[in-house]
Amino acid sequence: MSEPIVIRCRENGPYVLEGPVKVVDHLGNAFTIPAGKNNVALCRCGHSKNRPFCDGSHRDCGFQAAEVAPADVGERGA
Repeated sequence: MSEPIVIRCRENGPYVLEGPVKVVDHLGNAFTIPAGKNNVALCRCGHSKNRPFCDGSHRDCGFQAAEVAPADVGERGA
């Protein structure tokens, strides 16, 4: 069985997907991901000019999100 895709919630920033991924729109059309890119950052502040990808706009719009998973999950960092 292959390893699960890891999605990191950056504090006050984007969701970062690690590893090869395919991002599609609501119609199933794939977005172009630059060749050789190992991580993809997805906007969660809603202000990116390059949605669904992050362009760093979260820094200027005051976006705040610092969710943390429960410490007793057991597979932290898995």
